[in-house]
Amino acid sequence: MSALLVTTSDGVRTITLNRAERHNAFDDSLIKELAAAFRDAGQAPGIRAVVLDSTGKSFSAGADLEWMKRMAGYSHAENLADAQALSDMLEAIDACPRPVIGVVQGPAYGGGVGLVACCDLAVAAEGATFCLSEVKLGIIPAVISPYVVRAMGGRAARRYAVTAELFDAAEAKATGLVHEVVPAERLAEVRDKWLSRVKGNGPDAMSAAKGLIRRAADQPLDDGLRAWTAEQIALRRASDEGKEGIRAFLEKRKPAWIEG
Repeated sequence: MSALLVTTSDGVRTITLNRAERHNAFDDSLIKELAAAFRDAGQAPGIRAVVLDSTGKSFSAGADLEWMKRMAGYSHAENLADAQALSDMLEAIDACPRPVIGVVQGPAYGGGVGLVACCDLAVAAEGATFCLSEVKLGIIPAVISPYVVRAMGGRAARRYAVTAELFDAAEAKATGLVHEVVPAERLAEVRDKWLSRVKGNGPDAMSAAKGLIRRAADQPLDDGLRAWTAEQIALRRASDEGKEGIRAFLEKRKPAWIEG
């Protein structure tokens, strides 16, 4: 059975973690598959959005135990290469030029929290739980930390990284890790609502907007950033998609990316 299921329907690429028997924990092989799947989703023509979900009761338990056993015997160089592969996978999700929607039906622990943090939108079931569990094992959530801190904020991330305490979906929403919390039977409803919204937007504009927010969130508000943002809107206004979107609005019709 494949550890990763990838399907495409109506412009939506769905990438599904499929190791329910191991709580969708990932190892070095699955990390490479995930990275490749997201890079392909970002480059494939006609893809308007990407959904990240999983089978079984857990969203992802983070690192696979058998993989961790192997890591115990790794050299420093092997550990470094392993960690870099994980970092590359998270960046492939975070930097995917298409909107990424995370559907969290159950527990997300360790690296699983990192996966959620890399999604542009995330909905969690009311019963989902979260944990930055690394310090229980004498390690730290190092590679996922930039994404988790950006999603939750430094204060909340510090608490949960140090205590490794379990927190529920309501707290995940309060910190910003997820955007909506609903009964499990309504997860698909929220997913489809978001998919409907993003399909109405300019595909290239959404990609540019993701890049805009990634940069603006990490830069001081100075003359350089202001000049860069002015350049970005000038480029979008002059683009074919920008011109079409403005014309469609003024002419009170749907833009070509919806009509097409």
